[in-house]
Amino acid sequence: MLLSKFKFARNPIRVWARYASSSSTIPTMHQIRSSLMDLIGYDKTWGEKVLDKELLVNHVKKDQSSLQKHRMTESFAEAVIPLADQPDLRNRYGNFQHTVRFGRLLEDLDTMAVHISYLHNKSQNLILNGREVSPIVIVTALVDRIEVKETAIHVDKNIKLSGFTSWVGKSSSEITMKLEQELAPGVWNHVLEAKFLVCARDTNNMGSAAMNPLEIVTSEEKAINELGERNKFIRHKETQSSLLNLPPNNVESALIHEMFKKTIDMNSGSFRARIKPENTVWMEETLLKNVIICFPEQRNLYNKIFGGFLMRQAFELAWTNACLFSKTTTRCSVVDNISFRRPVVIGSLLFLTSEVVYTEANQIQVKVLAQTVDLKTNHKETTNDFYFKFKVPAEHSMPQVWPKTYAESMMLIDGKRHW
Repeated sequence: MLLSKFKFARNPIRVWARYASSSSTIPTMHQIRSSLMDLIGYDKTWGEKVLDKELLVNHVKKDQSSLQKHRMTESFAEAVIPLADQPDLRNRYGNFQHTVRFGRLLEDLDTMAVHISYLHNKSQNLILNGREVSPIVIVTALVDRIEVKETAIHVDKNIKLSGFTSWVGKSSSEITMKLEQELAPGVWNHVLEAKFLVCARDTNNMGSAAMNPLEIVTSEEKAINELGERNKFIRHKETQSSLLNLPPNNVESALIHEMFKKTIDMNSGSFRARIKPENTVWMEETLLKNVIICFPEQRNLYNKIFGGFLMRQAFELAWTNACLFSKTTTRCSVVDNISFRRPVVIGSLLFLTSEVVYTEANQIQVKVLAQTVDLKTNHKETTNDFYFKFKVPAEHSMPQVWPKTYAESMMLIDGKRHW
């Protein structure tokens, strides 16, 4: 890591306790999705136009000067996944270990982040043909980081998602969320914290749109906002120091050389005579791929493929790869820096390529690359990068991944930076 990944408040529980709704009824994730569909005029049948969105184009703001400021508390939202109350949901969320599919939670976190951002920008909403609609399109740009507590997520107990807008730029905002599970009536166990970056686009999703500024009132809000500014700074520095822009630093270069030396047969006197160190696996042998045909069923609110669906597919491929590599069941501990470079259109062929890029002790870093392919030209475009860190039981013996080429060494360093 070039910079600290401290992206969360020191005492998040106190923050949420202050923002928590006094309402006794928390909406379900199904209700949240339904409200979003109504807000943006979702085409519930593929190809059918529910709302003439051209009527909204002229209401999109390009700067913040005329927009109302909103406090963090105004966008605070909660939603429940009622696994205890609605047993039928367990078929959708459950896995073969009788715990919750983490990929499903990624889908819900993505939906929740967009919902919270629409709440923050609610003063831009209009009444059109008797219904409240938003002139702007809000999409996920980045999953900055998700940190998962080492705890089982039970498939028969309710789960609560909550969050708020913690920082706002000109056309983007940071959404801070947490997920809890109700172990007993009124007793909530902390499961994970997440930070998403979302951005506002114009009605036709062709250009940027302005977001409502934040109004900072309390010292606590100021501290949260300053953390958001620091996270923005970290993202900027990480982009500048990317291995696509700059060479590895001195420490990283020394690591690459030491790993290379361990693959050389010193008796041969040649750099070409390579040997695999004991208890290691060549990185090239960890490749695991999948291809997905993108159907309308997986579309999002704006008739592109849902980002949460992409995350779930990438996670499940990465989890499978980590299990095959370690020869045991793994647990996801961190999701880092999922970037959404470009939308995936309906009808695309989506190629997912996963690879173990870094290992340390009993932990595994898996990178997944998502690419769409043009059927006529066979040209590939990268749409997403995903980084998932997994843990295996401490008592389990696991090999370490080893690069053979310079390109693989760069992937190892990149994986280490996302550790």
